[in-house]
Amino acid sequence: MKYQNTIEPENCSGMDEIRIEIDKMDRDIIAILGKRFDYVKAAAKFKTSETSVRAPERFNAMLEQRRIWASSEGLSPDAIEKMYRDLVNHFINEEMSKWQSELAKVNE
Repeated sequence: MKYQNTIEPENCSGMDEIRIEIDKMDRDIIAILGKRFDYVKAAAKFKTSETSVRAPERFNAMLEQRRIWASSEGLSPDAIEKMYRDLVNHFINEEMSKWQSELAKVNE
């Protein structure tokens, strides 16, 4: 899903138009994050241990890649890393709960 601007930033005639465009983009971003979380939940069935759920090497590599992407978009790598660190840690905790629940079912 790629957001399509109704009005380009430089063509906005006032704050109302700017806020409308930002709100539409934020709605799309949140929808995409929801879809990302669906993939995280689906990944739980392929994990075999707590370490594979937490995947510290993958986590660090992912953060470094997001920092590179942030730089290429003219954004603060530190801000983007913080955002992803918080988001992905939340997702990991959710995935861990799902993984532990699935493991408990198997061990019943």
